[in-house]
Amino acid sequence: MNMLRMALFIVPVLLVGCASGPQGVECPGKVASIYCQESAVTHGRVFDLVSSFSVANDKVKVESGPLHSTDRTRYIPAAVTKEGYLAQRISDKQFRLIDPQQDRMITYTCGK
Repeated sequence: MNMLRMALFIVPVLLVGCASGPQGVECPGKVASIYCQESAVTHGRVFDLVSSFSVANDKVKVESGPLHSTDRTRYIPAAVTKEGYLAQRISDKQFRLIDPQQDRMITYTCGK
C-alpha cells in the first residue's frame, strides 16, 4: 500500500517537472512581395503551438492567435494578428506572415 501512495505522489510530480514552455526554433525567412518577387532574407524564432504560432526577432514578436480552417485538407489554417497581418501555418515546417498594407510577406522555413 505504501508503494501505491508513493507512486500516486511521484507520478504527478514527474509530470509537472517535465512540463516546460515551447522552445522556439531559429528559422530563415524569405521576404517577398505578395506577388512573389523575392527581395530579401531575414530570420526569426518560431514558436509552434500547432493551433497557433508566434515569430520573434530582436525587434518584435508577432502572435498568430488561434488558427482556423474550415477544412485543413483543402485550406491553409490562418488568422489575422492584432497588428493586421495574415498569419498562415502552411505546413509543420513553414509559417507565413503577410502584411497587405506593405505588399510584403515573409515565409519562414524551419528545418529541412
